[in-house]
Amino acid sequence: MDRPTPLDLPRHGFGGAPIGNLYDEVAEEQARATVDAAWESGVRLYDTAPHYGLGLSERRLGAALRDRTGYVLSTKVGRLLRPRASGNGRDDDVFEVAGDLERVWDFSGDGVRASLEESLARLGLPAVDIALIHDPDDHVEQAIAEAYPALAELRAEGRVRAIGVGMNQWQAPLRFVRETGIDVVMLAGRYTLLDQSGRSFLDECAERGVRVLAAGVFNSGILATHEPSGTYDYQPAPAELLDRAARIARLCERHGVTLPHAAMAFPLRHPAVATIVLGARTPEEVTRNATLCSRPVPDTLWEDLTSQGLLPVP
Repeated sequence: MDRPTPLDLPRHGFGGAPIGNLYDEVAEEQARATVDAAWESGVRLYDTAPHYGLGLSERRLGAALRDRTGYVLSTKVGRLLRPRASGNGRDDDVFEVAGDLERVWDFSGDGVRASLEESLARLGLPAVDIALIHDPDDHVEQAIAEAYPALAELRAEGRVRAIGVGMNQWQAPLRFVRETGIDVVMLAGRYTLLDQSGRSFLDECAERGVRVLAAGVFNSGILATHEPSGTYDYQPAPAELLDRAARIARLCERHGVTLPHAAMAFPLRHPAVATIVLGARTPEEVTRNATLCSRPVPDTLWEDLTSQGLLPVP
């Protein structure tokens, strides 16, 4: 299946879920300052979705990018936002926003086209570069049969430059890689310092010329600080994983590297991974991430982690 000329993807991208009020509210001024800090730090790939804050992330990101050029913008299809019958209260998902809208799954061709048009209206921008089928875990057959052909038509029409799928698992994306002509996959959490379950999937992506945007590199929090704590895949981190992460951190120290620094660098070692996408809710987080991304990690760290059984043999 022929693909267009590959899109130039930078190694570091900005994930827009946090500025959609993921878990906690982010003030308008702080959200704008965070995107501005990403831009000033040289970040040129920005990812968002209707799902993130019921469109709030798209509106905020579009406003921040409106007078800028030279970036890659990604959004997603699969959830349409529709008025909620009882428009009171808060969102019933993990975003701290008003619940006047609800998400409606729609992986039909018409749904895909409507989703993209509505995203562009929220963004206030004429186009996006990448459109990803978002979380079709329970809708894989329809997503392959209907959503993908619609995106392929939009790509052929020049409405988007690249198309793909974004998920927290690798098994369903493997079907897309094998059965369709997608360009990219956003894979969250399945190729990290603590979870390399997606390695064979990445190998196949490399063989087929499908590039990967690696998200969830901190496994939802356990790898985000040098002293491991918090969550793993959005659940309290098990003791055995906290211990493993702490052992990795101690080895990192011997090489002058922090645990978050190693967590960012690790996915990029695979040839299929073009970009790591890092969510942030403050300018300080963005600046820290950009600084770490610019620093090389010595090969001897990976050698030591492998010899200690903390990473698989390449």
